[in-house]
Amino acid sequence: METTTTPVFHNNATAVSGQNNSDEYFETYLKLNTVALIIDSLAFVLGVLENGVVIWVIRFKMKKTVNTVWFLNLAVADFLFAAFLPFSMTYMALTHWPFSKFMCKLNSTIIYLSMFASVYILVVISLDRCVSVVWPVWTQNHRNVRRASCVSLGVWVLALIFSTPYFIFRDTYVENITICFENFALSDDYETPSVIELGQFRHQAMTITRFLLGFAVPFTVIVFSYAVIIHRLRRNRTLATQSNRPFKIIAAIITTFLLCFGPFHITSLLDMVYFTDYFNGSETLSLVIAFSYPIATSLAFLNSCLNPLLYVFMSQDFKDKVHKSILSVFETLFQTEE
Repeated sequence: METTTTPVFHNNATAVSGQNNSDEYFETYLKLNTVALIIDSLAFVLGVLENGVVIWVIRFKMKKTVNTVWFLNLAVADFLFAAFLPFSMTYMALTHWPFSKFMCKLNSTIIYLSMFASVYILVVISLDRCVSVVWPVWTQNHRNVRRASCVSLGVWVLALIFSTPYFIFRDTYVENITICFENFALSDDYETPSVIELGQFRHQAMTITRFLLGFAVPFTVIVFSYAVIIHRLRRNRTLATQSNRPFKIIAAIITTFLLCFGPFHITSLLDMVYFTDYFNGSETLSLVIAFSYPIATSLAFLNSCLNPLLYVFMSQDFKDKVHKSILSVFETLFQTEE
């Protein structure tokens, strides 16, 4: 999820070191980069482990239902996201791309594929819960595993369509070090005005589209769906007076989505603005982007290990299945040793 678009601003370290008071700025950048790498490492380890457990338990230990279809697809998307984190972490740590051009394209595509899939599955889950609360009779008659599987397939197809441009535009640039960046102009010419203008136009189109379809619209749908659910729960005074747990879970889901994806998309929009004719060359804006980018990206990465905690591990039935499965594994292990 690098926001860089041309070799002129090919990585944040170069952007920081090119400014006045560069030593002080660069030291701050390195500290932020270290914090980001720690968060990324945590997201990688927890994301792979948590989602791996979810996939295993749902696939082999639980009955196939509509909910398990949603959570299985969410876990697969987040597992895929987390599994490719080492490539981005290596790029961030080395400040150059040590892999091939194909891996530069593939890594970016997989990251965005899993991000779009994860976001849209979260939207589907919120809509499914909303419909179940508002129209329970209709839901009972029409909600089934086959339809849930078809919807999940549609989500992956949509995510693939939205992520394909990143495979097309992603490119490498070699000058002392190798940079993996988004070459929106699809050209090695970085000086001709018409080529620069084409790159800026595609950059703006991709960034705005990603913000709208990957954040603004999904977040609006999620908030609206849970607002309807909260309204219905409050009307049911018996349920509302028994526990505040549903409201706390809903608040956690909305807050997590906003905090994880909001900073990344805001940074992307700032990066887009930086490359407009009016702001191009602004030292202040370039520093804001360089300093915010590592943390903003890491927060987006962190979402892959928070989803299992919010959506799956809070389920008592799932926790019981995990407990029984772990006991079964140890029993089999000890029996084999005997």
